[in-house]
Amino acid sequence: MRFRPWVVLGAALVCLTALTADQARAAATVHRLSLVLSGMPTSINGKEFNDEIAVFNRTRLDPVGYENLKALSFGWMFDGELRYFVRPNFAVNAGISQLRVGENREFLPSITTGVTLHTEILTVPVHIGAAYYMQPYNQGDFQARAFFGAGLMQYTYNRVRFQQTLSMSTYDSSLVAASGGSYHYSLTQDAPGFYLEGGGHMFFASRLSALISVNYRSGRLRAMRLESAAIKLERAVALDPTAAYAFSNLCYVRLKQGDLAGALARCRTALELAPDLAAARANLALVQASGGGHVASLR
Repeated sequence: MRFRPWVVLGAALVCLTALTADQARAAATVHRLSLVLSGMPTSINGKEFNDEIAVFNRTRLDPVGYENLKALSFGWMFDGELRYFVRPNFAVNAGISQLRVGENREFLPSITTGVTLHTEILTVPVHIGAAYYMQPYNQGDFQARAFFGAGLMQYTYNRVRFQQTLSMSTYDSSLVAASGGSYHYSLTQDAPGFYLEGGGHMFFASRLSALISVNYRSGRLRAMRLESAAIKLERAVALDPTAAYAFSNLCYVRLKQGDLAGALARCRTALELAPDLAAARANLALVQASGGGHVASLR
């Protein structure tokens, strides 16, 4: 799966800078080392994952009249950064951020059964860069300085998760057949990126300063890898070769891995075991739309 997140625009980012300073003075003082804590409104371009959500809505939720899952396109990135002034007009910085956005949705097909859906995007970017400060504006014990900067980023601990959990007081075979049972998959991949920033830094005669900036952060995650979903499902079908819903879920996982022939084989096995399994039919349609039918004709 090709996933492209993280076009980030932080507008009017206001953060407090905790400074290792001496006692407050009558004039604004710029200290060499500061800790910057911030929160940035963030736009996410998760096209491929959102396409998967749209397919799930169309094939699983729309036929039974359930409310659709939302596309994940916005969240808050929280950041901690150390900023060190090498010269009065030049600072280097390094920091770490976290962005987590997701949705939980619960449906109650009957009084004794429930279906919980969970979607999530998580990333922990690490950055290092530098900023150049312009000439200061001074007014009494207040100083303001415009700055601009840039740097490199590494998007680490990236996770894209989808999970479906069934809860039943008594086993409901029709619900399992229609939904495909409980399952989850998680995709991961690290990627490099860059950032640009510009704004104003305001200093006061105190231990705190305020920084307002606009940020652009960019990175693309390609060829994300499935974590443990395939291994768990292979074990499940080995323990119970009649578990049609497990074969159906394994079909979907193999499709995400790009193994069309393997996905096609699992879907066909699921439908041989349970011809009316709606989830398996939906997964088979996805495989065929991805070229799985052509793979089968060559073998």
